[in-house]
Amino acid sequence: MPKKIIADVLVDVLATAGVERIYGLTGDSFNAINDSLRRDGRIQFQHIRHEETAAFAAGAEAAITGKLAVCAASCGPGNLHLINGLFDCQRNRVPVLAIATHIPSTEIGLHYFQETHPQELFKECSEFVELVTNPKQMPEILYRAMNTAIGKKGVAVIVLPGDVSIMEMKAPDTALWKPPVAPHIIPQEEEINTLANHLQTADKVTLFCGAGCAGAHDEVVKLASLLHAPVVHAFRGKEWVEWDNPYNAGMTGLLGYTSGYEAVDNCDLLLMLGTDFPYRPFYPSNAKVIQIDHDPSALGRRALLTQGIIGDVKDTLQLLLPKIKQKESTEFSDRVKKTFKKFRSDLDSYAVPAKSGDAHHPQYVVNRINALADEDAIFTFDVGTPVIWSARHLHMNGKRRLLGSFNHGSMANAMMHAIGAQSACPNRQVISLSGDGGFTMMMGDVLSLKQLNLPVKVVVFNNGDLNFIALEMRASGYLDYATKLDNPNFADMAEAIGIKGVHIDSSVTDVDAKLKEAFQHDGPVIIDVAVNDQELAMPPKIDMKQAAGFGRFLVKAMLDGRGTELIDLAKTNWVKYKSLY
Repeated sequence: MPKKIIADVLVDVLATAGVERIYGLTGDSFNAINDSLRRDGRIQFQHIRHEETAAFAAGAEAAITGKLAVCAASCGPGNLHLINGLFDCQRNRVPVLAIATHIPSTEIGLHYFQETHPQELFKECSEFVELVTNPKQMPEILYRAMNTAIGKKGVAVIVLPGDVSIMEMKAPDTALWKPPVAPHIIPQEEEINTLANHLQTADKVTLFCGAGCAGAHDEVVKLASLLHAPVVHAFRGKEWVEWDNPYNAGMTGLLGYTSGYEAVDNCDLLLMLGTDFPYRPFYPSNAKVIQIDHDPSALGRRALLTQGIIGDVKDTLQLLLPKIKQKESTEFSDRVKKTFKKFRSDLDSYAVPAKSGDAHHPQYVVNRINALADEDAIFTFDVGTPVIWSARHLHMNGKRRLLGSFNHGSMANAMMHAIGAQSACPNRQVISLSGDGGFTMMMGDVLSLKQLNLPVKVVVFNNGDLNFIALEMRASGYLDYATKLDNPNFADMAEAIGIKGVHIDSSVTDVDAKLKEAFQHDGPVIIDVAVNDQELAMPPKIDMKQAAGFGRFLVKAMLDGRGTELIDLAKTNWVKYKSLY
């Protein structure tokens, strides 16, 4: 049997398995693998400017395709830069393999240059992490890593010292590995019967749906119609259950709708379908709670359960539906629908153009992006106020996708996710809704858009403020201190580096024309939009603690000489929001 170096075997296994690209930044301990990629030619090395971007991009590719995606980094600081993105991949439950190269094996434990302990570093953000020190461990460790990432929908890490990667080994038959097929997890029949009885005897049922409802849209809507049950969704459930759903009640939580909050708070039975919504104050206090999830560790994590069921949502509902009889009363669902219609109408009514000379309302900008974007567009959004406008003003249709740092909540994710989504789907429109704080945090990788020729449209909401953080401070009674940003015109900056820039300042009255200009350009575009920094995002329910906190902020701001700012705040928000509550 001929011999190959480990780096060649690793590349051959990944290429034979169908991996098309690896996101990363090359250097020292990664050089042998980099050279193997060059010589093999089947895998594209997506050379980005920061390893954190590599991990986020791989996570986005895995989320969009459902297939294994790969990122890589060199030893020490390179590995550390991967960590934030890998936490996001792990918490989004997507299959990602990270190749973390390491210092020479002979120097481990001797306080060598750039030495870290990758097995410890990656432990918390992965399902699998192993160190390769001997050719006889390969390719079995690689197979284990790939199987784990795919089977558990999480992160697997291979730690490979640079000197080990050039060791010779017998060349295996790389065609032997086949990707594992995820099993169908189906509950016992007695569990289904018990669930059906609970649902049939409850007067007011609400369905609470998360990412586990992927592929189960029709089953969810059918169950809702039989029970006349409002369908509330967590943010990750939005793209799977919002569309073509007459029982849609919107979201709950701080980003949610009054109708979503009402449907959860006033139900007799809350059926959680594939969601691990983390905010316990938004669960009902006097209702039965039943949860269906394929992950047993998620059951009962947020609320005391009447019944916990291990199972995939789609398969479980297919077994359940024949056992459910049509309910007659529509009183509860009709009331929630009325609230939803009112809240939705109010949201749409203030997504309107600003007065001439005023900064644009961000929700109006997102409303127009939603109207002009492709039917199968992929949207990414930054943590911060873009989360709010995306949740409330982007509409899903069964073809569009929505990517965010849902559970990890990292700033700067939008453009990094867009790089992976556009790489995996070169013929689909990818739009990044980026906050000015998030965009500038990882702004170096805007150069990667140009270098990789990725036609991502990056919309930067330029309000010169860490706006969401400022809102949090105000709601807690603090003065919003150290949140201001001294920003350039990002469109001009883009032009300076060879990327098309489109600037939408307060003098632009035809926002549609500018957005169309950007969307029709065959290449990356940075769209700098001047948006109002006084825009409030009201939660579905304001409790006394929030009201008192905001009152303290108003008094402190007056005493701090910020009266003019408070007048602007009132002008921006009073007319719009007074009717909601």
